[in-house]
Amino acid sequence: MSENEWVPSKVSATPLHRQIYEFIKQKIENGEWTVGTKIPPQRDLASRFNVNRSTIVFALDELAADGLIESRVGKGTFVINNTWSLLTSAPPPNWSSYVESGAYYPNIQTIQYINIAESKPDTIRLGTGELSPELLPTEQTKELFQSKQSSHFTLGYSEPKGNFFLREMISLHLQSKGIDASPSSILIVSGGLKGLQLISLGLLHRGSAIFQESPSYLNSVHVFQSAGMNLLSIPMDREGMVTHSIGRLKKSFNGALLYTIPSFQNPTGRVMSARRRMELLKICQNEQIPIIEDDVYGDLWFENPPPNPLKSLDNQGLVLYMGSMSKTLGPGFRIGWVVGPEPVINRLSDIKMQTDYGSSSLSQFTVAEWLSNERYTAYLQKIRKDLKYRRDFTVQILNKHFMDLATWDFPEGGYYVWLKINPQISTEKLFKKALKEGILLNPGYIYDRNDHKHIRISYSFASLHQLEKGLKRIAELIRDLS
Repeated sequence: MSENEWVPSKVSATPLHRQIYEFIKQKIENGEWTVGTKIPPQRDLASRFNVNRSTIVFALDELAADGLIESRVGKGTFVINNTWSLLTSAPPPNWSSYVESGAYYPNIQTIQYINIAESKPDTIRLGTGELSPELLPTEQTKELFQSKQSSHFTLGYSEPKGNFFLREMISLHLQSKGIDASPSSILIVSGGLKGLQLISLGLLHRGSAIFQESPSYLNSVHVFQSAGMNLLSIPMDREGMVTHSIGRLKKSFNGALLYTIPSFQNPTGRVMSARRRMELLKICQNEQIPIIEDDVYGDLWFENPPPNPLKSLDNQGLVLYMGSMSKTLGPGFRIGWVVGPEPVINRLSDIKMQTDYGSSSLSQFTVAEWLSNERYTAYLQKIRKDLKYRRDFTVQILNKHFMDLATWDFPEGGYYVWLKINPQISTEKLFKKALKEGILLNPGYIYDRNDHKHIRISYSFASLHQLEKGLKRIAELIRDLS
């Protein structure tokens, strides 16, 4: 609570102690101050809110009378309950055990090949999960810098949690998704992968279990494996992660987290239904399994928006919510965020300062300016339209050249078509043959080592001409290998 984000109003008709009571109560109810969180000392709160200490005493006495906090002699005052946990028999997760817990593997050869090929300008990149340069808002960003700079511009280091103005803008942006998160519960990170790394370093111990969808983006990066975590795959159906095995798996592991991409999942492009989201959240509440919700594709819907994020349903502080600008404004900004209980965000911000000292102040300023008015909303409408056109164009090509070779779901948003190849061929051979011809694919086995039937096709990066040329040639190669 070191930030000047809120102070009680001395001209309000509501007494000061009651304003402070409501402020702290909201922190507890929203899950930002979870059970076990230590309340700052009375003297610090009085200084923070610029009130007399007696005012703080009145506010804390009311919170204690409502059963939300408890003073322990010689130790301090702690959150002991919230309005949600009064209604449920399952206690919220003990985040303290994760906060107090706490050498990379090399990429598999295929991913090393992909990384090298992506740097070659002539490669037809049919698997790249980023926006085409022609779609990026380069000119608009240049104009932003050429316009009158706001008072928020700085070239210095930002606060440990990131630029405060940016966190305010993200807080407002998240309200459109039904998420109530104050700036103090938001951490700015250098992209989603950095958020995952901080979680692996700051919250987990070696041998912890990470439950994930199968197939999963996590299998293509080694952020958790390199930290000594065990990745356990949970199958998916058309509604998303199948939940019935989660409780059984939890019994075999201590210190488990669950990672999911509910909206336009990578690599399948699937959207978890609203019913399944409620089901997943309830199971994880009962089993005390915190959730990492990766929502980097959530804004990229075409016809209809996906259901609200899991975080919007979470008032226990169970969900760590991750977002990013990499899939919308562009990966070069390297700006993402993690939203969660303040003790967790404080822990992760400390680790962040030890590892990279924060994201670029220029990038943080730029993203904050994008979010500070209707500019970003208008841009999203355009990029959705552009990606929808590319999706339709890609599906037309697939209908023309792949009807007898593969099956696929019609993506409702995001970047990807998850292509299931019907003939019995080696997708590794297909990958290598295509690469020799300058066509880059993402085969299914980088997302699930046992998957030799799928390839992930991205319609977001390659030009329309390259999409048509590359996919037509892939169809020919599949026939040659059949």
